[in-house]
Amino acid sequence: MTEDQVKAWVDGYVHAWKTNAIKDIGALFTPDAEYHEWPYRTDWLGRDAIIEGWRGRLEWQQGGWEFEWSILMITGDTVAIRGIGVYAELGSFANLWVVTFDKRGECSMFRMWNNQL
Repeated sequence: MTEDQVKAWVDGYVHAWKTNAIKDIGALFTPDAEYHEWPYRTDWLGRDAIIEGWRGRLEWQQGGWEFEWSILMITGDTVAIRGIGVYAELGSFANLWVVTFDKRGECSMFRMWNNQL
């Protein structure tokens, strides 16, 4: 993965979080992707489960939100990303994402650690 590819994927992720559209979410992940999140014990297995779980979080966005991020490292097909999400209704969260991509640039493994600030 290159920095430009990572930027395009994260831009797509943020866009999908804004739209909550099935096609936008689905475009990010392989059919057999895994999405794991701690400490919430989220384990969505497969694109359909990811879409369903993601769309179930629409209420988190009420009141607005902002997200800033940076790449910590790229190692082959795996990227570490630091993010800060600020939600009007939920508060602020520091995130660590470890994302593994396939050859087409779709995510096959997404792991996120959240810490409320």
